[in-house]
Amino acid sequence: RRNLNCGARMGNSALRAHVETAQKTGVFQLKDRGLTEFPSELQKLTSNLRTIDLSNNKIESLPPMLIGKFALLKSLSLNNNKLTVLPDELCNLKKLEMLSLNNNHLTELPSTFGQLSALKTLSLSGNRLRTLPPQLCSLRHLDVMDLSKNQIRSIPDTVGDLQVIELNLNQNQISQISVKISCCPRLKVLRLEENCLELSMLPQSILSDSQICLLAVEGNLFEIKKLRELEGYDKYMERFTATKKKFA
Repeated sequence: RRNLNCGARMGNSALRAHVETAQKTGVFQLKDRGLTEFPSELQKLTSNLRTIDLSNNKIESLPPMLIGKFALLKSLSLNNNKLTVLPDELCNLKKLEMLSLNNNHLTELPSTFGQLSALKTLSLSGNRLRTLPPQLCSLRHLDVMDLSKNQIRSIPDTVGDLQVIELNLNQNQISQISVKISCCPRLKVLRLEENCLELSMLPQSILSDSQICLLAVEGNLFEIKKLRELEGYDKYMERFTATKKKFA
């Protein structure tokens, strides 16, 4: 019956056609189809899919027995679904470089998440995370991470181990940030717009003693001109200007 449900919504022949195409291209894309389940038909494609995009559906869970078997999968997008939890088996995807799970109902990540060792881009905007998951600090190749529009209130000391180049924390409820954020070895872009930060809670070492060359803090509990008066702001501006020149 479950397959009938999926098939009835879009026709079994249409799904079969998508599966056949994906067999040749390595790309399976099925968006905006009202799917309530991860298509079990993809079992046939575990050895050749490189990209799966099932965004804008109504999928509530990922099948543990199937999801970890896509040995070549590089890109997985499940934006705008109804996922509340991710199975540990997801973390078996050793080639996964891009994971996009924006606008779901996730409150946490699997404890084994750090095993996604090839991950470069992670998007978790619009979920229900309340903390910065410490597992993210094990991801050595992670370049870009989007945690905007969650319910994060503070940034803990573990943040200093993050390897990201760009970190988006816009539209959370952050009122405290560990000074360790200045220790992130590759962090260049830090977005903290529309949070609950007082100027006194922004570590000055971000300005004076970090790699950060783009700091976005509009929409917090202080005026931007006050930021310019802080010690170390001139050092930050040197980095900002040097970076701008590089890309000009």
